[in-house]
Amino acid sequence: MACVFQKRHTQFSLYQRRIHHITMARVAVIGVGGWGRNHARVMHELGALAAVCDMDGSRAKEVGERYGARHYASLDEMLSLEKEKELDACLVCTPTKTHFQVARKVMESGLHAFVEKPLSFSANECEEMADMARRNKVALTSGYIERFNPAVRETKKIIADRRYGDLLMMEFHRENRMPPHIKDVGIIYDTSVHDIDTAMYLFGSRPKVVFARSGRKFNPYEDFATIMLGFDDQKVAIIASNWITPKKTRTFSAVCTDGIIAGDFLTQEVRIDGGESTIIPRRQFQEPLLAELRSFVDFIDGRAEAPAVSAQDATSVTRVAEAAIRSCSTGQPVSLDL
Repeated sequence: MACVFQKRHTQFSLYQRRIHHITMARVAVIGVGGWGRNHARVMHELGALAAVCDMDGSRAKEVGERYGARHYASLDEMLSLEKEKELDACLVCTPTKTHFQVARKVMESGLHAFVEKPLSFSANECEEMADMARRNKVALTSGYIERFNPAVRETKKIIADRRYGDLLMMEFHRENRMPPHIKDVGIIYDTSVHDIDTAMYLFGSRPKVVFARSGRKFNPYEDFATIMLGFDDQKVAIIASNWITPKKTRTFSAVCTDGIIAGDFLTQEVRIDGGESTIIPRRQFQEPLLAELRSFVDFIDGRAEAPAVSAQDATSVTRVAEAAIRSCSTGQPVSLDL
C-alpha cells in the first residue's frame, strides 16, 4: 500500500520523521460522545486531529472548538469537504449497529478506517467491510485496545520466551456497572470481546469450540456472561463478565506448565508466581489508547506496514461472539472453523 507521507509530504524524509516522530497524518473522529471524546483528545495530542463529526451538532462544535478542529453534524458533508483538505483516515466511534454503514462511506471515500470494537455485530458485515477495504485499497482495523496494555504486552513476551513453559489456560474477569452510553448491545459484544481478542492474541491461535451461558437482570440485553473457548491441544480460555457488581475489576491469569502469570488491566501490574519465587516486574504506566492510536498514525505515516489488528482478526472476534450468543440461546457448544 502506498505510503501517504510519500504522496503528500516529500519534504520530510522517513529518517527525519522517525527521529522526531513528526506526523503528517490528518484524521477525523466520527462520533464524539462517550469513548469518542477520548479518541479526539488523543488524536489532538498526536497532532493528527483534523475534524470531528457527530449527529449532535452542539457536541461536535464543543469538541471541535476544544481541540481546534473543524466540526460537522453531517457525515456526508464532512467527507466531501475534508477530502479536499487531504484527509487520510477516520476513526468510527459510533454505536455498533452503525459501524457498517459509516465505515462503508469512509472507505468508499478512499480513506483508511479505524472502527471501534467490535468491528460489527455481524461477521458477514465484517467480511463485507474487509472486501470494501481491498476494493478501495485502504486499510481497515478495529480498536482492540488491550493488545496495547503494558500488562498484556509483558505477558505476551513471557509466553513467547517460554520462561515458564507452555501456556495452557487463561481466565479473564471483568466487572463493573453498565456504561451509560451503551444502548445497542449486551455485555458480550461490548465487554467480552476484549478478552476474546486477548485470548486469541496470547494463544496465537483461534478457538475451535465455544460454550457460553448468559443472563439478563437489569438491561435489555445480557448483562452477565461466562464464555469458554476451546483451542487445539486442550488449551482453554474462560471469560467471565458482568454489569452487576459496582466495583470495577479487570484482571486475567495465564496458567503455564511452570508458573502462573497474573495481570491487571487497570493497574497494568503483572505478577509471576514460579513456585519458589514471585516476581513483579516494574514498568512505567502507559495509556493504552495513546499507544493504540499512535500505532495507527504510524501506519498512516509509513512507519508500520500494517495496522496492529487486521480486519481478519476483528472478524474472528465477532464470529466467536456470535457463537457465544448462539450457545447461550441453545445451551449447546458451537464448533468453529476460523
